Amino acid sequence: MKSAIRVLLADDHGVVRRGIREFLEEESDIQVVAEAENGLQAVELTREHQPDVVVLDIQMPGCNGIEAAQKIRLVIGQAVGILILTAYDDDPYVLAALEAGANGYVMKSADADDIVQAVRDVNEGKRVLDPSIARLVGIIQAETGPTDLTERELGVLAWTARGLTNKAIAYQLKISPRTVQGHLASIYAKLEVGTRTEAVTKAVQLGLISIPSHDV
Repeated sequence: MKSAIRVLLADDHGVVRRGIREFLEEESDIQVVAEAENGLQAVELTREHQPDVVVLDIQMPGCNGIEAAQKIRLVIGQAVGILILTAYDDDPYVLAALEAGANGYVMKSADADDIVQAVRDVNEGKRVLDPSIARLVGIIQAETGPTDLTERELGVLAWTARGLTNKAIAYQLKISPRTVQGHLASIYAKLEVGTRTEAVTKAVQLGLISIPSHDV
């Protein structure tokens, strides 16, 4: 028998956590193993409980959901799925969450069934975007492949492979750091990856870019 998906919930509102926990645990294949009320606690509990999926709110005291996602990726790597569940549909939040390594971004206004399915999909390694978010960011999951990367996206990838920060890439390409974030989010979606390192590795494997020599 397949084991249940082990979930950690992080939200600074106890009532919200209880509500999410109730409809998640109505499913026989999902088990909530821990709850956190802020980002730092989410990171600590992720290390302790090793859940399959971490569900993070964005706005939490001390350490927000995006920062928590970054820390979890550093501590745990890709062994855990990260789902952002929030009321914020602002463009910068979405892009920052995807860059931080989130596998999914779903609105709290979504139906309970959709949130449950998002947890399952993230557990299976799929990228999940709320339909309104997908339209907003412009990375609707259509039938696209890695060869659909634009010239600008390939340029961003090439500089990323050299280890440059978003700010440094923006300077080189004479665009804004936020635009760089947007290109990276699109690259992640097209290559079906979640981090800069994975994007560069897959792009090299596909022959889209080459690893630069050490001639900074």
